[in-house]
Formats: sequence, C-alpha cells, structure tokens
Amino acid sequence: MSESGAGASLGGRPGKLEGPGGTPGGVGEFLLGLAMMAIGIYMVFDHVTVHTSFWRFVGSPGTSFGVTLLPLLVGIGALTFNGRSIIGWLLAVGGVGLILAGVLMNLDIYFRPTSLWATIVMFGLIAGGLGLFAKGLRPHGPHQPR
Repeated sequence: MSESGAGASLGGRPGKLEGPGGTPGGVGEFLLGLAMMAIGIYMVFDHVTVHTSFWRFVGSPGTSFGVTLLPLLVGIGALTFNGRSIIGWLLAVGGVGLILAGVLMNLDIYFRPTSLWATIVMFGLIAGGLGLFAKGLRPHGPHQPR
C-alpha cells in the first residue's frame, strides 16, 4: 500500500486545516463577525412590532375572507366525496395557501420608538459584523512589509 496522504477526514488534502471559505486563517474574524451580526439582527427584530389589519387580499377591506375560503371549502367537499380527487386536493391545498398568503399580506410591521444611540448600536453591529465576516473569508498569509 502506498502512502498518498489522502486522508478521508480532510477530503484528500494534506493535514493542514483551512479557515472559512477554504482560505488560510481568518477564523476569529469570521466568528466574531458572525456573532456581531447575530446580536445586531436580534436587537433589530426585538424592536419590531407586528400586528394584523383588515383583510384586504381580494375585494374591499374586511369583506374578502369568504372569497379566499371558497377554494378550501370546495376542495374539502370534493375530498369528502372522493378522497382520491386530484382537483379536490389541488383546491384544498390551494385554499390553505391562499389563506396563509392572505394572513402574511395583512401583517403590518412597525419599528418601535427607540433612542438614536440604540439604533446606531443595532445597525453598527450588523455593518461591523458583516465587514469582519467578509474579511474572515479573505486569505490571511504572513504579514509582508509594504
């Protein structure tokens, strides 16, 4: 048997581990950037309020839910008559999809009032984390004098 240095755990490459993106080095920057982005995104999401408003998927506000419920009801009726009905399954699944789409389309999202400092910290963490994350993906070699 010959020694080719092809270890299965390293994908056939010699015994040197590489950093993020298949480049040498940058693991610390990559992980710190990822953590900063995660904290910043969490803080932004924590300051967002979500609530629903009038149903306005099809028709005028407040009156269209019944129209989007019709395909589901017809599909359930068809499946009750014949459980193998392809049209019944399409109508039932499509009706559920219409209802879910209508719920998502009727969500209103607001950024709660917060201080300027907190807003700068939130978005600064995201921007700085993104920069460190991207820098961690670049090759890191020995420092060369310019």
